[in-house]
Amino acid sequence: MVANQGERSRRRLSTAERREQLLSVGARLFSESPYDDVWIEQVAEIAGVSRGLLYHYFPTKRDFFAAVVERESERMLRMTAAGPGMSAREQLAAGLDVYLDYVHTHAHGFRAFHRAEASGDQAVRRVYRQAQAAQERQILAALAADPEFGPALEARPDTRLAVRGWLAFTTHVCLEWLRTGELTRQQVRDLCARALLGVIS
Repeated sequence: MVANQGERSRRRLSTAERREQLLSVGARLFSESPYDDVWIEQVAEIAGVSRGLLYHYFPTKRDFFAAVVERESERMLRMTAAGPGMSAREQLAAGLDVYLDYVHTHAHGFRAFHRAEASGDQAVRRVYRQAQAAQERQILAALAADPEFGPALEARPDTRLAVRGWLAFTTHVCLEWLRTGELTRQQVRDLCARALLGVIS
């Protein structure tokens, strides 16, 4: 049994498997610690690889962080995707539940992502904008497919801008929630839900 485990641990990972392993380690570390407290040497040690190999996949720490954020953003989109037969209102409530769970569990990573975007780093800003655009498209698609909102929204030229503004609003609310803890999770969810329904009504 021990020998088999050793053989598995020594198995050479494919490029895709190694990259996924490194990103998984990064996602955990960035969720547990602020960006500046995560060291590439620490990532390499946990993954059992050399620092040089990690830099082979990701030339800089910022590139590594951007890749982690992109991976997590794609995962969030899958987690908040509409379920079969869900109305836009139901999807909004369920999606916010998932989103707030993620924000709370990965507080350091969430803060670091938005601080890095504001700092002007091009790699992270590109990932940030792509993630925001994907969220925007997902929300607009859900609204357009809903009998309650779809017909009215088709005639409104401001819908996309309203959704984009709501995403910025929700980000700011979540950052304040993490900073102050003044509102409960339920209050944050209800506030964000009311805000979106208000701007599209």
